[in-house]
Amino acid sequence: MAEKPTTPPIITTRVSTASRDYDAAVGRGLLASAGPLTRTTLGPQPTRAALVHDAALPAATVARVRDSLDSSGFSTTLIEVRASEQGKSLATLTTILEEIAAAQLDRLDPVVALGGGIVGDVAGFAAAVYRRGVPVVQCPTTLLSMVDAAVGGKTGVNLVLPAPHRGLRKNLIGAFHQPHLVIVDPAALESLPARHLRSGLAECVKHAMIGAEANDAALLDWTQAHIGRVLRLEPEATCQLLSRNIAIKAAIVATDEREDLANDTGGRALLNLGHTYAHALEAIRTLSPDNQASNAPLQHGEAVALGLVAACAAGTAMGTCSPTLAPLIVAVLRTAGLPVSVAGLPDSSTLMGLMSHDKKVRAGKLRLILPMDGCRARVVVDPPTCVVLAGWDAIRPSKH
Repeated sequence: MAEKPTTPPIITTRVSTASRDYDAAVGRGLLASAGPLTRTTLGPQPTRAALVHDAALPAATVARVRDSLDSSGFSTTLIEVRASEQGKSLATLTTILEEIAAAQLDRLDPVVALGGGIVGDVAGFAAAVYRRGVPVVQCPTTLLSMVDAAVGGKTGVNLVLPAPHRGLRKNLIGAFHQPHLVIVDPAALESLPARHLRSGLAECVKHAMIGAEANDAALLDWTQAHIGRVLRLEPEATCQLLSRNIAIKAAIVATDEREDLANDTGGRALLNLGHTYAHALEAIRTLSPDNQASNAPLQHGEAVALGLVAACAAGTAMGTCSPTLAPLIVAVLRTAGLPVSVAGLPDSSTLMGLMSHDKKVRAGKLRLILPMDGCRARVVVDPPTCVVLAGWDAIRPSKH
């Protein structure tokens, strides 16, 4: 008789920041325990909860969390959010705040965010500003949000500017508001479309590329060897991927909670590896991961994958890393099913203009995070234009 597969144990990472310490728990089936876990964390006083959830989630997933909260003594109000970059707005924030206020939540009652990064960001921001701050419990349901957005306390919404500065500015309005608890249930990934699962792997590759900054230099080799198992959602590999990535994010956030270190060689800025290119790519809504117009625009993780390739090329041009790193990262991303080049890029001046809108620009100078050998990275302030353009050239189709 074949042995029954064992369920991986719950793995808890302690996230320590200046403003709050909290647990990020990874375990299959944990969403069904969201209520008891929240009650244990917050204590007996809270009586209400607002469950802000992605409208696209399976109804059974939402009901599982709501029932768990209700059974733990919370009177739960459901607030549905349609997750999109356009919907990640002040209008959506206002709607959430109005519903929270109508439900009469007080300063001890939690906002529970159930969904991907967009839901976590806007619900977290609502928690940050409602009554000047109420608890938020992050329950991420996408790979990208599990390993990145749910941990670290960054919350916010996008801003759409009118003419003559027309355009969407990602996360331009927000606040740092650390969660009280993060609940990561790998089973939630089973309903995730394959494209979204692959997209989340880009952030995992990014973390692996800076793993030595958090004492896990072996993560890149492990990720390359186990990507197939993760794509098949094998429980042991998936739980290990999630917990190791969360540990890297936690270690870096602990050293620089608000990304304000003056030292340009480290800190939270390193988590933006690939993102300066990626944010510019995301602003071009006609780009597609496979040159099929129906698949435009790029998802965030797809843009990050391209940004990592670009950052490696820029790092090679700048001399921060050896020429062998770029082909290695390209191979890892291809194994994950992520794009390493993209058709339809505009001219260089347009791309440089898009990069100037990045939040990492300070005093008019671009701050570019470039990889180093040995799974480390550094911040380069005001890099030469030829270095930046080397990155853009590396992801044009002719290069692959």
